[in-house]
Amino acid sequence: MVVRLFIASSSGSVVIKKRQQAIVGFLEANRIPFEAVDITMLEDQRLWMYRNIPEDKHPEKGNPLPPQIFSDQQYCGDYEDFFQAKENNTVFSFLRLPSHPASQVGPGSETPRWPFGTFQR
Repeated sequence: MVVRLFIASSSGSVVIKKRQQAIVGFLEANRIPFEAVDITMLEDQRLWMYRNIPEDKHPEKGNPLPPQIFSDQQYCGDYEDFFQAKENNTVFSFLRLPSHPASQVGPGSETPRWPFGTFQR
């Protein structure tokens, strides 16, 4: 399973930037593999994100704002959902991951089996 984090690299909002950084920092610190998808550069990915966020998560006006989190093709939630899962210590189930990836190292190796995050533009 791949965690896909939809972000906006050229957002003028400090709040959006800080929220994106908080999620990326958590994923990297916990060695959770992820793909950051920049919706400001990829029109088709932005439209895909909008179509795959449940209606009840859409704001009254406009479109859902990044960051938005998916596990493969399945919607996990937005920053508020991630923050709540982090507070409840349920991030791995929120991300639909079986367990903490950093603990999954090969025998006699210190290298995790999963790659770190990638960035897509």
